[in-house]
Formats: sequence, structure tokens, C-alpha cells
Amino acid sequence: MSEAKQLPNRSDLSVEETWDLTPIFKDDAAFDAAYDALSKQLEEAPTYQGTLKNGADSFLKAIEYLLSVYREVEKIYVYSHLKNDQDTSNTTYQGLYARASSLAAQSGAALAWFQPEVLTLSDEEIDGYFAENKELEVYRYFVKQMTDERAHVLSAKEEELLANASEVLSASSDTFSVLNNADLKFPIVKDEAGNDVELSHGLYGQLMESTNREVREAAFKGMYSVYEQFRNTFASTLTANVKKHNFNAKVRNFSSAREAALSANHIPESVYDTLLDVVDKNLPLLHRYVALRKKLLNVDTLHMYDMYTPVLGDAPIKHSYEEAKEISLKGLAPLGEEYIDIVKEAYADRWIDVVENKGKRSGAYSSGSYDTKPYILLNWHDSLNHLYTLVHEMGHSVHSYYTRKTQPYVYGDYSIFLAEIASTTNENLLTEYLLKTETDPKVRAFVLNHYLDGFKGTIFRQTQFAEFEHFIHTEDAKGTPLTSEFLSDYYADLNAKYYGPSVEKDPEIAYEWSRIPHFYYNYYVFQYSTGFSAAAALADKILKGEENALENYLGFLKAGSSDYPIEVMKKAGVDMTQAAYIEDAMKVFEARLNELEALVETF
Repeated sequence: MSEAKQLPNRSDLSVEETWDLTPIFKDDAAFDAAYDALSKQLEEAPTYQGTLKNGADSFLKAIEYLLSVYREVEKIYVYSHLKNDQDTSNTTYQGLYARASSLAAQSGAALAWFQPEVLTLSDEEIDGYFAENKELEVYRYFVKQMTDERAHVLSAKEEELLANASEVLSASSDTFSVLNNADLKFPIVKDEAGNDVELSHGLYGQLMESTNREVREAAFKGMYSVYEQFRNTFASTLTANVKKHNFNAKVRNFSSAREAALSANHIPESVYDTLLDVVDKNLPLLHRYVALRKKLLNVDTLHMYDMYTPVLGDAPIKHSYEEAKEISLKGLAPLGEEYIDIVKEAYADRWIDVVENKGKRSGAYSSGSYDTKPYILLNWHDSLNHLYTLVHEMGHSVHSYYTRKTQPYVYGDYSIFLAEIASTTNENLLTEYLLKTETDPKVRAFVLNHYLDGFKGTIFRQTQFAEFEHFIHTEDAKGTPLTSEFLSDYYADLNAKYYGPSVEKDPEIAYEWSRIPHFYYNYYVFQYSTGFSAAAALADKILKGEENALENYLGFLKAGSSDYPIEVMKKAGVDMTQAAYIEDAMKVFEARLNELEALVETF
């Protein structure tokens, strides 16, 4: 038997393959100094408590103190979590991350009095403060967001209690992360070349795209054999997390965890329900695509491990990381020269941690704070999928860059609801570029298939997750025990509903819920679907050269949290309170499905 191919250690990587975190802190000693300084600054918090009634100047000083603490906390936290994520088995950075998380909780507790104290002031008193001190004007919307939540903010003592409990309440999520990323041991499987390879989160995605069915099946069954083994543990961590969401909603006088999660950004719950309704009505399109996949793969039975492999054999295009960077610059060119210059800066200044190594957090993300670069974590493998991942995460990072360069710190971030729009706009632009530049019918068919897979994975799959997430929160609120059997049975039925009669009911897929980190994020996943749909509308406007389309889009990138997200999107040209933008996205899916069906008949 050949020796199993192992992931490299972090220390084995070249500098060019890693992000540069020294602009945040030169070294860990600098982190320690900032940590100690902030700890000392927190001692000043009681001197501001009780001063908001003392007039406009005191009100301003308290706001500035509050924001200065949060700004430094974010910087400290980002450094620690990036260091931890690059190798979750490194005990030094486990400790740094734990200290930063603890400091964030302490900061929240020390400042928990602020919003309740703001709410002891009448609207007339607050308006008087703004009239008296013009320096407060920049904080008007910031304060309005607090006063809008009067019915859901508790007393100062109760807010402090909840803030102090945040670490305990987050323990189940932290346990899931450590178990999933550091402690689980996956089996050895064969890759396409017949080599023994150690299965990992990153490699699993690559093997699911293999054209060798035996490789896909072995990876699929190998992965889920581990999750089945730990299904009761994962049911426990997920249940505790759901209970946390329901508990917080109840004590804050919300009717449900969903209402609580959406209320901060003034997202109507109808937006969520509309998504589920429109997707449910269009499931026949997904069933039709699944049936086409079965036909093109020429298999008697279609399994869930057949859902990601190219349907036309080996991928006719595969890009190295360096090639992918060049393609990204061309594909994103419709966004203008200024946008492209920012992308070039990301590549030149090592914003990106590129390759997978032992202990590295799985998946990909963009992260940072107001005072750091918008860093990107990848687990790169040469494939079209990872090209899309690169432009996706770059969309996040450039969005963050524009926001932080344009807005003051108080509005220097954007809501989760808006977060996936810039990233998936980039994906849409890349698809259009590839379809315009690739003339080979097989390449075009491959790109179309990739788009349809991406649509399936983003709108259909994430809506499936959203339906599951809402179900388990609702069931827990009713007192239903969320056992592993209960979760797995429901998930298996839900998966069958989404994918339809052409795919087999593989028993392993019932455990998929146990490996999805987004179920710990509190009503996050639906925004992938709404964001993808909105991105399709924005990309279409930009590519058609509609008047002010690019200017409006860049305005969206620069808006940050300076207005409610629904309003930000209306200014960008998309009304997300209506069903039309999702229905339009479904029309694009159907049109490209039609094109793929016609194209493959010519081969």
C-alpha cells in the first residue's frame, strides 16, 4: 500500500501562501500589550455609567468611549481568531483566542448598561442633545437603532447578566467548532490516482467533484461514517445552541428566535417566508435539473454523492491559483478600474491565506475589523469551484474595504443580510465572463453546469437549510426534544422533498445537519439565498449598462450600516420586500437549464 498523502504542517508553507497579520499586531507581544491596555481601559467604564442624563457633552463622551472600546476589542479578537483558524491545533493560539473571547465578553458586560440607560431618556431629551451639540449628528442613526428597540432591551442589571453569560451560552458552538475542525479524525480513502489520502473537510469537497464514482462514494461514506458515530454529541451541541437562541428571544420579549434574529436589521419575517414559498413552488425546476444530471451521468441510480461531479466527464478547465487571480481581474472588470485596483492590492499585500494545512479551519471566509485588512481564508485546490470561491470571498473583502474607507467606525460594517450580495454579484459576473469568452461547447456546458450547481447550492440548498433551521427552533420552542433520531429523520425527509424522485434516499445524508457550521449562526443561511437572488438582479443591471447601475452598486458597497439594509438595497435598485427578485432569479436558472439541455444534445 502506498504511503498516505498528508496535509502539510503550517510551518512548511511558503510565506507567499499565507496572509500577513503583522499589520494588525507586529507579534504576539504587541497583542499582549493591546490586550492589557484595553483591560485597563475597561476599568473606566463605571465612570461613564449614570452620566447620560448630564447633558449633550456627557452623552457624546460616553458614546465615544463605548465605540473606542468596541473598536479595539474587534481588532484584538480578529487577530486571535485568524491566528487560531490558521491552525486550530496550535495551543498557543487556542489560548490567545480564548483570552480575546473572554475580553470581548468582559467588554460587553462592562458596557451593558449603555443601551438601557439611553432608553431612560425620552425622545425629546435625545433630540435636545442633538440640537445642542452638533458633534453628535454622526451618531443619530446609531442612537435611533437603540431607541427603536425599546420593547426588547432589558434593565442595565439584566443586560449585564446576559453579557456575563455570553461565554457560557456560546459553549456549545465553540465545542462544535473544536470537535469539527480539530478533533475529528477522518478515514484514509483513495484519490483519483489511486493514492491513499487522509480525508479532510477541504479534500472532501474536491473528491465530491471527482469523475471517478468509486472515489466519490468512498469519500461520501467515509465522511458520514464519522458524523454518524458522533451524531448524539452533535445533536447535543446543536440543541443547546437552539435553546440559547430561543432563550434570548423569550427574555427579550420577542415572539420567536426568528423575529429576534431579523429585528436588529428591521428585516420583516415575511422576507423569510416569501423565500421559502417561492423556492418551494420552483422545486420542480430543481427536480428537472437533477433528472438531467442523472441522464448525463448515464447511471441507473443517482446518489447524493453524484450531485457535485461534472456531468460531462473530466473538467475541461482547471486553474492554478495564479491563473485564477488573472481570470478574476478580467471577470470583475465591469465593476470598474477602481474596484480592480483594490483586488490587485489584495493579491499584492497578502490579504489571503491560500492553501490547506493540518489543523486549518475548513471552508473559506472573509474577515477583519475596521482597523485591519479584510483578510481571506481559503483552502485552495485547483478547480473551477475554487476560482468561484476566490471571487466570492473577494466580493466580501472589497465590500468591507469600501465600507471602511467611506464610513466612520460607527457605520463601518454591514449587516449579515447584505453580506452575501457583493460576493455573489462577483460570481454572476464571473459566469458571464466565462460564457462570453469560452467558445468550446464542452467548456460552455461545464460552466453552465457549474452555474446550475452553484444556484442549487446557494438558493435551493441554503433555503433547505433555512427551512430546517426554522423547523428545529420552532420545535424546540414547543418543547420537542431534538434528539439525533428526530433531527435525522426530519432532515432525510426534507432532503428528499428538495431533490425529488430522481435521487436515491441515501441513509448517510440524514446526518448532514451534524456537519453544517452555519446552523450555529442564528438564522444566517437564508441570507445566502436572498443575497444570491439580489446579486443576480444587480449583476444584470451592471452588465446591461443601465443608467447609474454601477454608481448605485458602488454606493451599496460604500453604505455600510448607515441605513437599514432593506433601504440600502432599494437605493441600489432592488426591492427585497417583494418576491419578484427571487422569481427573476428562478427565470435565469430555467433559461440556463434550457441552454444546457439544448447544448448537450449537440455533442
